[in-house]
Amino acid sequence: MPVISGDGVFSHTTLGANDLPISTAFYDAVLAPLGVNNLGPFGDSAVLYGKDKPALLVLCPGNGEAPSSNGVTIGFAAATTDEVDAFHAAGLAAGGTNEGAAGPRGHLPGAYAAYLRDPAGNKVCAYTFTAQ
Repeated sequence: MPVISGDGVFSHTTLGANDLPISTAFYDAVLAPLGVNNLGPFGDSAVLYGKDKPALLVLCPGNGEAPSSNGVTIGFAAATTDEVDAFHAAGLAAGGTNEGAAGPRGHLPGAYAAYLRDPAGNKVCAYTFTAQ
């Protein structure tokens, strides 16, 4: 399975879906001309897209809320688990709300992340990958 990683500010972008097969067919069609490929499933409710590594996830939101209010997540790349921990703590201190405490994520080996909602309700996360 591919690993989500990046050298820039963002680790990935997420778009919500009501019906994953319908959304997959749409994104397969519209992204292929751009050289962006379907890189396969990500767990049971998401599909990964990218050129040489995953950069876009199309998914059914994990908390069951409608994608129009919950489907978009901006993922920021972190270099270490300490950075992920600091991201989460700083976000809570600055008025954000917890959407997933910092810690390991079981969907990819070595995945470590934290999720927040900003004061406006936008969902953001920080991700890094540890040695296994």
